[in-house]
This record gives sequence, C-alpha cells and structure tokens, in this order.
Amino acid sequence: MNGDRLEFITSAAALAALCARLENEAFVTVDTEFMRERTYYPELCLVQIAGAAEVAVIDAQAEGMDLAPLGRLLAKPEVVKVFHACRQDVEIFLQLFGAVPTPLFDTQVAAMVAGFGDQVGYDSLVQALTGAHIDKAHRFSDWAARPLSRAQIAYAAADVTHLRQVYERLRARLEKEGRLDWVAEEMALLTRPETYRVEPEQAWERLRLRSQNRRQLGLVRSIAAWREHEAQRLNLPRGRLLKDEQIPEIASLAPETAEALAKARGVSPGFAKGKSGASLLAVIAEAKAAPEAGLPQPERQRDAPKPSPALVALLKVLLAATAETHNVAARLVASGEDLEALAMDETAPNPALEGWRREMFGETALRLIRGDIALSAQGKRIKIVELAPRPGVNPGQG
Repeated sequence: MNGDRLEFITSAAALAALCARLENEAFVTVDTEFMRERTYYPELCLVQIAGAAEVAVIDAQAEGMDLAPLGRLLAKPEVVKVFHACRQDVEIFLQLFGAVPTPLFDTQVAAMVAGFGDQVGYDSLVQALTGAHIDKAHRFSDWAARPLSRAQIAYAAADVTHLRQVYERLRARLEKEGRLDWVAEEMALLTRPETYRVEPEQAWERLRLRSQNRRQLGLVRSIAAWREHEAQRLNLPRGRLLKDEQIPEIASLAPETAEALAKARGVSPGFAKGKSGASLLAVIAEAKAAPEAGLPQPERQRDAPKPSPALVALLKVLLAATAETHNVAARLVASGEDLEALAMDETAPNPALEGWRREMFGETALRLIRGDIALSAQGKRIKIVELAPRPGVNPGQG
C-alpha cells in the first residue's frame, strides 16, 4: 500500500470520522464493489475511497452502517471525486443519495482525450502511467459474502490507491496540452442525473426492431415498459421476467388470456396465471386499444434517403487521420451514427459539430463535404489537400 494507512470500516462512527478527514482533501479517488446478478438495482457491498495518505474500504453492508456522511462528502464541491469508468458507480450513488457526485473526474474518459485509446481498462492505464501491476485474482469475488479476507480487502483498496497517481499524471498531461476543457465538457454529460435513469417508456428502443407495423411496435413499447416497471417493483433482473427476444414474440401473439400468454416461448403457466402475468395482460389489452396517433413511428423505411456509403467512408478516413494527428480516441470525437448523420445533413444538430469536437474535426469534415478539401496519402499518413475554389462558388460554400 506504499505506506498508506488502510482502514476497513465497519461502523457508522468510523465512517463519519473518515469523511470528516477527507473533506479537507483536494480530491479523493472512489470505486465500488457490488452485485447485480440477482437484482434489478445494484446491491452495494463495498465503497473504496482514498485521500492523499489514507485508503479506506467501507463495508456498506455492516450492521448499523449509515452512509449519509459519505453522501455529504460526495456532494462537497471543494473535493474532486475521481473514478475510473464511473457510470455504474455513479448510478449506485444517485440511487442512494439522490444526486450525482460532483465535481466529477473520470480517468477513462480523460485517458481517451489523452490518446490512450477507446475505453482503456484500469489495469492497463495503471501500468502505462505508473508501471504498477494490478492483481486480478479476486475480480470475480462474491462481495456480498462475509467475512471478507484480507486479500479481498487489499484487492479492493488497490482500485483507488493507484488511481491517485493516474489522476495526477493524466491531469498534468491534459493541462499541458490544453485539453482539460475537453474533459470538462464530457464530465458535464456524466453529471446529469438523466444520463443514468432508465425511462421505461423508452426501453423498447434498445431492442432495435425493424418492424414497420406501428401497432406491433406499440405493443412492444408497452411490454418493454411493463417489464422495466415490474423488474423495478420486484427488484429482479429484467431478463428474469422476460428475455429481450420474448418481447416481440408476445407482441406478435397479443394474448388476451393467461392460457394464450403461456403459449409464448419461455413463459410458464405459473407466470401467466400469476400477478405479473395478469398485469402484463392488462398492459397488452390497453396497448391494443391505443389510438393510432399515439403509436411509435418505425425506423426509416428502406427506400428512404440514405447517406452515400462512399462519403461516410471518406469521413471515417478523415476521423481516423484527425484522431491520429491529435492523439485522441476517434470514438470520443464522433460515432459512426454521427458520421452518417453528417453525411445526410450537414446543417442538422450533431455532436461532432459541438464544442471541441467541432474545432478539431467538425469544421474540417464540413469542408470535406462541401468540396473545399480532399484527402491524399502521403507516405504512411493521410494529408489534407486544399482545393482551388470552383468557378462561381465562394470558398466555404457549396
């Protein structure tokens, strides 16, 4: 532990004392261990937190534990909360305390801005920036089981111990390169509570169905929303109620009785005749009677206009070259969907045309689309070639 004080906290009084000390830190590093195999909501088992000279592993399941002091620390604006790949951790704290930890710094996002590739893992980043190696022997521990061994506690503590040095070195590098503002833009998204909340009425969109039947899609939407609400009510994984592939099948059957529902693949008679089955049948009946105007729109028809595959491919080359030149992860600059949307309509709102992304890539992409520049191979790199203005066309106009 490099001389750090390591404390395994199992009482509310010890946690309160720890948080009182850490309130004076410039930043703390934070991680969690949780279980989710049997529940809808993550079951918090441990919270690991480190200051400049101490590391603590908090037993969130200890008898009489009150996590309120931790919530106050995570909300303290003077202390930066440093995570690696923070989304699941933040989701837990949002559920517990009703607020996202702020201010927030995610070293995975920062590493993408600093050129360490797409979604670099914690152990790889630690090795690259500190030379240390993370022992992953306890990665698949049952963190809800008690007692925990010393080796498990030490493993958990390592997730925040090395993170301090990773944060300091990443921050110094980004500050030198003038990219801290880029990270701040990304953190603005991660500090919005809606980033972590699942809206049941939108859950069907994750299924990515290609059906053009609006009534069928309406049934799918209602069944997917029901599954989300019911999984939350019972605190069960959504797949334990219905698997993704069962939802469109049940929508196609549109059953009206428990016997008809039980004919769907994977649906047991017990489920169909029980409380959950009855509520699902009620939802299906309501969806079948819904007015046409309220039904969801299908995805773009196959004969609808599509972007030129060649232009999209050209934008991908430009993106790769830009990312290589600026040493930043291409995926962070623009997604494939962003490029397709840009090729379809350069005037429509697009993440690639906002903030630092527009400055680095977006403006150049627009010039490529408008024919102001071309791409050329020069040795083993891509070069941007300025083109002479076309007769009768002002530079920068199509």
